Amino acid sequence: MAGPVVAAAVILCDDFDISGLDDSKKLSVEKREAMNKRILDSASRWGIGVIGPEVVDRINILQATFLAMKEAILRIEIEPDMVMVDGRMEIPGLGYPQKAVIGGDGKIPAISAASILAKVHRDEIMEKLDREYPGYGFRRHKGYPTSEHIASLGRLGPCPVHRRSFRPVSEFYNN
Repeated sequence: MAGPVVAAAVILCDDFDISGLDDSKKLSVEKREAMNKRILDSASRWGIGVIGPEVVDRINILQATFLAMKEAILRIEIEPDMVMVDGRMEIPGLGYPQKAVIGGDGKIPAISAASILAKVHRDEIMEKLDREYPGYGFRRHKGYPTSEHIASLGRLGPCPVHRRSFRPVSEFYNN
């Protein structure tokens, strides 16, 4: 309900030790942060794309996700041979060969690494937003629609980083 969409792209070196890589959601915070450091220090190339909530509201979450993915890939600054995309859909208009892999963040090491970079980066953004907008609990729920977040939204109303097109945030603008 709040914060940017973040995507990452990673090219792993041939000798990168893939042990411990997994879907970012399956790793503890400590393991994710340690793996994030390892990836940043040892990956051949990586890039991160960040799309703000105002763009999410304008073009929708799926299109914003594709845009963040494209931005991440462009930040690598080399032409990839193949882009492996986590999910059911390839990135429209990318211009590079690609393959969508359902559950790829748990199957393909480079996708796992990208999911870790994206998750850690977004969590850091949400912790910063927690300091800028106290009372919402962004540090704890990271902008997801938890009962705590919904309660704080009811108490405080939306702030500038809330996605106006997401319920229950949208209910504040449709009344």
